[in-house]
Amino acid sequence: MEPGARRILVVEDELTIAEAVAARLRAEGFAVDLAHDGPSAVTAFEATEPDLVVLDVMLPGFDGLEVCRRIQSKRPVPVLMVTARADETDLLVGLGVGADDYLTKPFSIRELAARVHALLRRVERATQTDSDESRIVLGDLEIDTTERRVSRAGVAAQLTPMEFDLLVHLARRPRAVQPRERLLAELWSWSDASGTRAVDSHIKALRRKLGADLIRTVHGVGYALEVAK
Repeated sequence: MEPGARRILVVEDELTIAEAVAARLRAEGFAVDLAHDGPSAVTAFEATEPDLVVLDVMLPGFDGLEVCRRIQSKRPVPVLMVTARADETDLLVGLGVGADDYLTKPFSIRELAARVHALLRRVERATQTDSDESRIVLGDLEIDTTERRVSRAGVAAQLTPMEFDLLVHLARRPRAVQPRERLLAELWSWSDASGTRAVDSHIKALRRKLGADLIRTVHGVGYALEVAK
């Protein structure tokens, strides 16, 4: 592990999987902490202040969805959710409570590591871009990209990291339609359209938190932010 390495919290109750994931991430230079149930995951999150959380849905104590709710209420952090459930509704619920990306079991450790790197690269790109334009004002929507704060009509909203980055991406091109496939490629680093429901879920969350009129759907294409300058 390199000095100053980024820290990953892996929350997984199946010990074999947890150790395999931890070994791969440590081999790639990350500092890794483990938790095996819901309560210990929240405690570990507070103690270690990770840069990213790999979070299984099915956990003893309380499930990963509740863990995600609790940690996101404390400090927004990228979350890669892992689920044995193939049902799309369950995946969308996970995204709705603050997960940024998801993998369905069984998965390859190599794929998980690639997703972790992609999420962290997105955060780094957002930070570098934000230094060039620290404040965006569009009508009654105000975004402070340096402090990662957003408000509408003076009312602050708490967004997850992915929700915030998606909003900024749309706000930098107001009224321009952004295809789902482009959003997936630029924000999630996905090369195919298999995750379009992830985009839809985050858009739904932004509308819930900032107003249903904020983002326009262009059916069959994508989305556009509609707040006028």
